[in-house]
Amino acid sequence: MSPASHVLRLLDETLGLQGRAAQFDAQTPLLGALAELDSMAVVSLITALEEQLGISIGDDEIDGQTFSTVGALTRFVEAKLAA
Repeated sequence: MSPASHVLRLLDETLGLQGRAAQFDAQTPLLGALAELDSMAVVSLITALEEQLGISIGDDEIDGQTFSTVGALTRFVEAKLAA
């Protein structure tokens, strides 16, 4: 499964989007655009990424830009997987 597919699946599962993430593309805005993506959901999403993809995400690596769009989050995950 590609990093983009993982990101979309985890967004859908973690935020309870009931399949809506399937229509998202790289430009789809996240933080501030999805009511489901509040501060607690960000924490849950980070935890899911770490657990399911086997990556470690430090607090200093996260900012609003990371969750600005699906593409930004996917690029972040790709960089973590490549490290």
